[in-house]
Amino acid sequence: MKDKTMALEKITRRTGRAIPVPGDDIDTDRIIPARFMKCVTFDGLGEYLFYDIRKNDDGSEKEHNFNQERFHGATILISGNNFGCGSSREHAPQAIAKAGFTAVIAEGFAEIFLGNSTQLGLPCVILSHEDRLLLSVSVEEDPIQEITIDLIKEEVRYKDGSLPLLLHASNRQALIEGRWDPLQDLIENAAEVDKVASKLSYVNTAG
Repeated sequence: MKDKTMALEKITRRTGRAIPVPGDDIDTDRIIPARFMKCVTFDGLGEYLFYDIRKNDDGSEKEHNFNQERFHGATILISGNNFGCGSSREHAPQAIAKAGFTAVIAEGFAEIFLGNSTQLGLPCVILSHEDRLLLSVSVEEDPIQEITIDLIKEEVRYKDGSLPLLLHASNRQALIEGRWDPLQDLIENAAEVDKVASKLSYVNTAG
C-alpha cells in the first residue's frame, strides 16, 4: 500500500524582519498569561501574545515595540537570557507561532520551552550577549532590514554582517533533517512500532 505520510519541512533557514523584546527571564506567563489558556485548540492564542506587557488594565496600549507600527510584520523575535522560563506550558511557543513568528533569537532558553518550540518547527537560536545587543540596536535603528537565521552555516546575517549562533546539536539536526515532530516520527515508523509491540506480552493480548 502506498505510504500516505507527509514529509515535514526541512528547516535550514528563516528570513524576515525582527522585533526586539528586551529583558531576561521572560517567563511563559508573560509570553501567554494563564487566563487566556482556556481553549480547546491553540488557534487564536497569537492574539494574546505578551498581552500584559502590551496592554493596560483598560485595554489601552502601553509603550512597547509590539505596539509600534515600524515593527508590524516582524517574524523573528529577539530577546534576552533564559527566555521561556517558568511553567512548562506548551501554549507559550504555540502563541509565538500563532502570532506569525517563525524563529526566536535570545541569549539563552529554558530547556522545556526549547524542546516544545523545536517540536513545532520553531527554531530557537542563541547569540552571545554582545552579539545580541549589536543585532537589537541594528534592528531598532532599521526595523525594515531582513534578518536571516542560517542553521546550515550556523550564523545570523543582518545588514552589518554576520554573527555566530549556537543551537543544540540534536535540535539543529531535527530541524534541518525535517524530523522535528516526534508524532510524525511515530507515524512514519508505524510498522516498526507494531513489530516491537507484537513481541511484548503486555501489549499483545490476542487469544
